[in-house]
Amino acid sequence: MKGKISAIGGSAFDGKIAIISDVHNNEVNLKKVLDYCAREEIKTIICCGDLASKETLDFLCDNFTGMIHYTFGNMDNDYLKELENIKTLKQVIFYKTYGETEIAGRKIAFVHFPETAKKLCQSGKYDFVFYGHTHKPWEKNIDRFKMLNPGNVAGEIYPPTFAVWNTENDKFELIRIHELK
Repeated sequence: MKGKISAIGGSAFDGKIAIISDVHNNEVNLKKVLDYCAREEIKTIICCGDLASKETLDFLCDNFTGMIHYTFGNMDNDYLKELENIKTLKQVIFYKTYGETEIAGRKIAFVHFPETAKKLCQSGKYDFVFYGHTHKPWEKNIDRFKMLNPGNVAGEIYPPTFAVWNTENDKFELIRIHELK
């Protein structure tokens, strides 16, 4: 499924986008991310998989009023797997294998698995490719294209983090969740 994110009135989206992955049902840390998004007036989240349950999806939707682009991860079992063939639910757009869209004139793709992210990046079709799975924040350039892993919200293996993309200047910031209030 492809889409274009636009602001009200049809003008191109400019602002900040939160990029998250690997929540693994940690609603305490997810709430900190969502509170940050509210303070910073972030209206779009890209999630690279592994919410892990319907309850966490419901929590995300109940505590965030903006648009959510979601691609499935390996830990999205039970009810979430049942949603693989649904395109939208509430404010969530689902992407079965990987998502692609255009934001602020940049072509982006997002996926859970790093191997797929690398192939997408090497295709040369995307300015940015976001991915998860490893839980480790990582940024790598392949030619003029960027791959970025925002880390993990759960705080498993590595400290909990997520990324914010400022679409006005194409700068990315890694946010450490334990430092948020």
